[in-house]
Amino acid sequence: MKRILIANRGEIARRVIRTAHAMGIETVAVYSEPDAQALHVREATLAFALGGNTSAESYLRVDRLLEAARATGADAIHPGYGFLSEDAGFAQAVQDAGLCWIGPPPAAIRALGSKSAAKALAAAQGVPCLPGYAGEDQSEARFVSEAARVGYPVMVKAVAGGGGRGMRLVNESAQLPAALASARSEALAGFGNGDLLIERAVLHPRHVEVQVFADTLGHCIHLGERDCSVQRRHQKIIEEAPSPAVDAALRERMGACAVALAQGAGYTGAGTVEFLMEGEAFYLMEMNTRLQVEHPVTEALSGLDLVEWQIRVARGEPLPLAQPEVRLQGHAIEVRLCAEDERFTPHTGRVLHFSAPAAGAFAVVPRGADARSTLRFDHAIECGTEVSPYYDAMLGKLIVHAATREAAISALVQALDQLELLGLPTNRAFLAECLDHPQFRAGQALISFLASEADAVRESLLKKELLAHEQRGLAAIFTKNSTDWSLSCPFPRPVRLRHRGTTTALAVQALGAGVLQVQAASGHADSETPPARLQLSVQPDGAVQYVQAGVAQRVRVVHAGGQRWHMQAGAVDWWQEDVSFMPAARSGAGAGATELRASFNGRVVQVSATPGQVLAAGETAVVIESMKLEHSLAVSAGATVAEVLVSAGQQVTPGQVLVRFAVAATDATKEPRA
Repeated sequence: MKRILIANRGEIARRVIRTAHAMGIETVAVYSEPDAQALHVREATLAFALGGNTSAESYLRVDRLLEAARATGADAIHPGYGFLSEDAGFAQAVQDAGLCWIGPPPAAIRALGSKSAAKALAAAQGVPCLPGYAGEDQSEARFVSEAARVGYPVMVKAVAGGGGRGMRLVNESAQLPAALASARSEALAGFGNGDLLIERAVLHPRHVEVQVFADTLGHCIHLGERDCSVQRRHQKIIEEAPSPAVDAALRERMGACAVALAQGAGYTGAGTVEFLMEGEAFYLMEMNTRLQVEHPVTEALSGLDLVEWQIRVARGEPLPLAQPEVRLQGHAIEVRLCAEDERFTPHTGRVLHFSAPAAGAFAVVPRGADARSTLRFDHAIECGTEVSPYYDAMLGKLIVHAATREAAISALVQALDQLELLGLPTNRAFLAECLDHPQFRAGQALISFLASEADAVRESLLKKELLAHEQRGLAAIFTKNSTDWSLSCPFPRPVRLRHRGTTTALAVQALGAGVLQVQAASGHADSETPPARLQLSVQPDGAVQYVQAGVAQRVRVVHAGGQRWHMQAGAVDWWQEDVSFMPAARSGAGAGATELRASFNGRVVQVSATPGQVLAAGETAVVIESMKLEHSLAVSAGATVAEVLVSAGQQVTPGQVLVRFAVAATDATKEPRA
């Protein structure tokens, strides 16, 4: 094996490139048109243009990937994760082309890639499974009958794929037809296979998975478990190992089941067996026949390079360790940094500022090293990176390894606080708030954690955001014209700053040398409050130093176009507008009570609203697909549809008007419900 083509993009492509180069193996990057300047393209030995924008036009083109291998002289293909990584047809095509496939055999992918087939195989191996239905009859009537037999609540799942797509919780029979239709549509879009299954829902479980590894010589071991219970929309955002709910005896039982399933399928390479766990009972969810996004957690505990193991197994080498030799040290936690807001809505845009704390990139700490806190940051971000609507919203992963769980949590919160990524919304602050939540710190976060606690997390974040905006918002206007504001002026200037639709009116007087005297504008409820005195100065790295009452803090400010600014002070980031020169009538809450607008790029997949229709509160008007997920945009209060401005299949952009309303009892939300 001399040259590996990586059939993927972003941070996983960079991850494979690092290990391959360390092993003396050359690499080939492939890229779509939006990824032409991406980091993985620049870091690989060679690069090949696939063309196209969407996944279907680029990274899912088997013919183009094989053409790239031929054109560049690659003798092996690593699929990464996502895209074609669990496509048995692609694996077979790679082998038929005379190339080495760095992954499990096509037959094993077929046996395990379908959840229904995997459950049948698992049952034969004695692996616990939940009761359900996964038959060939995919009619609605059959599902209704089987759900009644299994008993509600049930979970609808896509037979193919993973990542939470095509998954719906159904609490009663009346919800089942809509759930089947929605899950089938999402599964078809994501995996090209709309087949579904149902199984009895476990309402308060943990999501615990076991990393397995097998070679071509008949050896198979497990590398412990990962707890992935903190999820939104059935997609993981925090993963840790070991699980706070798994002891040595339970780990041995789960590991034995995972190994039995892998061996029963004739598996080789890296794989993950996922379980739902309630108490000490566990049930098979599925087996992912690829390297997982969260593999760095296991690498941190074991000191092993799992990508190197994949390459060695593909070359026919034996596993480097037997089960008794596996040593797992300390505690590791990973968070997924995504381009999404606190409502989990994905966003596109350009990274205008990026500064990360000191960390290893894709680095594996050697086995036997001490367990002092170490930070790893796997990403594909740089200043100027364009986040497009064509791919997943994940930007990167931060991983901390420490001697104890408490130390790992604290170190990861600190790393997130120090990370500066401005220009588009991210879940950075939301992740830190989740890690610091008492329920998570106590090791009690179940899959239901965000369903019950997300609103409290948002409320806590909003309070911190409002406080930062009130105390540090002036840094934006100072940055815009620091020379002007540094000069003394005998009269205060009116300044109006808008944040989340609320405008704050201030009277700001420049006293010279960057000193500002600030007071609420005349007529404001706080106008009698004594003025505050601030001193602002622009630092060599462009940040603003903000000194008030002798306390100094750095504020990072980036201009996001027009009079809009994205700012960060410590752990908190927020968006604000300078509306000082906008007529007061327009500088208050935003318009939109008679409009439904898109808040992100995407493709319209369904239009439910029709002119003249009266929509009830919570009723869906439009469904948009963005970053591989479907998002239902609903009205928050009763409204009558006046005009529908989009149709199915149409691409939309942020702020685009989708529906206009003739009457709205209170407001038509601009936030999607999914």
